[in-house]
Amino acid sequence: MGPAKAAVVAAALEFSRRVYSPLPHRIRFPSDVYPLIRHYGDRKQELFLVLSMNGAHEVTATRIVSMGLVNRTLVHPREVFAEAIVDRATAVIVAHNHPSGRTEPSPEDREVTERLRRAGETLGIRLLDHIVFGPERYYSFLENGDM
Repeated sequence: MGPAKAAVVAAALEFSRRVYSPLPHRIRFPSDVYPLIRHYGDRKQELFLVLSMNGAHEVTATRIVSMGLVNRTLVHPREVFAEAIVDRATAVIVAHNHPSGRTEPSPEDREVTERLRRAGETLGIRLLDHIVFGPERYYSFLENGDM
């Protein structure tokens, strides 16, 4: 293989690396999270998601940690932070859908958020936000002064 052919092969490899391994999504505002999770908004049962983030607030992983019923899901700090610890995350954002489409958080949502915030403090993994979302809109605890 000559230098010209080697350059073509190297360029093709670099091109595919950039296309199939895009840069991580950096989260600056709660609105940056919604496009990453909105496809879960129309599900018929509640899903509780955790987005692990590195020190630059880039999303390194998005996982479903709990699948619930039509109007409820059980969430425990152990499940939320288990994968974040493995990921060596410095922060997380949690989110869950409301199949009804109403994004106003319930009293249980507020209680879970506080429990997760305290657990994150203990572990050294900061809870940045909790987002309640549907197919068309979202509610951010951070944006609404609840964090």
